[in-house]
Amino acid sequence: MSKTDPQTEKAPVAKAPAPLAPRPLALHLALQNLTFASSLLALKPLREGSLAWNPALQAPAGKLAAALANVNPADFEAAVQAEIAVRVRAFAGGVDKFRRAPRPPAPPAPPVIWSEGTTRLLDYRLGTGKSVGKAAGVPVLVVPSLINRAHILDLTPSRSLMRHLAAAGARPFLVDWDAPGSVEAAFSIDDYVDRLERARDCVIAECGSAPAVVGYCMGGLLALALVHRQPDRVGGLALLATPWDFHAQGAASAAAVRAAWPCFEGVIELYGHLPVDVLQAMFASLDPGATAAKYRRFGGLDLAGRAAREFIALEDWLNDGVPLPGPAARECLWDWYILNATAEGRWRSGGRIVDPATLMLPALVVVPELDYIVPPESARPLGKILPAAEIITLPAGHIGMVSGSKAETLLHDPLAAWISELPECRMC
Repeated sequence: MSKTDPQTEKAPVAKAPAPLAPRPLALHLALQNLTFASSLLALKPLREGSLAWNPALQAPAGKLAAALANVNPADFEAAVQAEIAVRVRAFAGGVDKFRRAPRPPAPPAPPVIWSEGTTRLLDYRLGTGKSVGKAAGVPVLVVPSLINRAHILDLTPSRSLMRHLAAAGARPFLVDWDAPGSVEAAFSIDDYVDRLERARDCVIAECGSAPAVVGYCMGGLLALALVHRQPDRVGGLALLATPWDFHAQGAASAAAVRAAWPCFEGVIELYGHLPVDVLQAMFASLDPGATAAKYRRFGGLDLAGRAAREFIALEDWLNDGVPLPGPAARECLWDWYILNATAEGRWRSGGRIVDPATLMLPALVVVPELDYIVPPESARPLGKILPAAEIITLPAGHIGMVSGSKAETLLHDPLAAWISELPECRMC
């Protein structure tokens, strides 16, 4: 199997400054201010020996107090102030450097073989065109999430799940949802699955056989609903970091979403959709300090190096999310996150309860161990419910699994191998 040589990638090209990234910038600035303010406020109880008011803080507070026993409090406070200044400058410098940096060129655009509304079906077959339409190789329909751009699966020439599958001999097609237009503004989850059915039928018409369906994150639930409707028109199902049990880690997250529900409902009612920055804020809340830390690290990178180019490509993708139409947003937040309708057996698609236990086709469930967006406990149950499922657990995060430096070895190769072993499902 051929693999992309990183040395062949083109040099970055100049581009207009990026938007006020990371989005929402005001939130990330506020999170840092709160963190630094709390550090300063903690100095007084630290000096007085009352920092360990929280039982969880007793051990680290004791160690910190012992380490500072012979340190002048005024000197320590000055050191904390200095460190805060260093971190603020480093974050601001990293953000400014990111916005002004030349952008790496995008991979060559694949042909569009079908479209409906703002949705396109991208053809990643090697050679492309009718000449390879019914050649050997399993057709694959890849379904990404609705709230992020599809090109995370084709990020750079050397970080592309789609091109890797093609090079391995499969015939991959990527669903590009794009941002909702006037038609999609009123879409429910079922409306998206309806459209997905027509994309699948296009692949069948192109290739003459039923495709394997690969779903990533929220796209995995769309893929699952698609397969559940007509399992005889699919050759296999692979679910990558796909949530199922939204209460797997306890009721705290559901309670938080429920408490914020009036705000979400108000925003959806006002705009007709859930805006990008609201979605970004939800993700930022999962690890509030992560964004500031990575931009501080970026500030020290050489812009000519591969690490900087890949950081820019990934962050540009992260900051280019799309809004979620109102009906679909209500279903995701209320039915899935709050009511846990999926795991509780109450989620319907096409008028029927989506029951993975009825799907006897070959299945692969990929669970990244370091995922804080879709915790392993949420994704793993699907591997136990699907009757013919194989479970793969990876030492990776939610995004690193598909586009990180080890993605080729951890995910791309095993997924391509699993697809290659699927039996051909010829369609009339």
